[in-house]
Amino acid sequence: MTLSEHIKEKRKKNGLTQIELAERAGVGLRFVRELEQGKQTLRMDKVNEVLALFGEHLGPVKNELL
Repeated sequence: MTLSEHIKEKRKKNGLTQIELAERAGVGLRFVRELEQGKQTLRMDKVNEVLALFGEHLGPVKNELL
């Protein structure tokens, strides 16, 4: 599952429109649309503002192989 699919699924499970999600997260509607459409370059801080509504966050993953 991609991040965009995850966000869209969480939004729908919580009965939110894109407009409501944007308002609650404090981000723009355009950002939510781009996020759900899988735009490749997004600001991580804004992604985390959206994820925070669902008790989640995005961060670096340590690669144990290096």
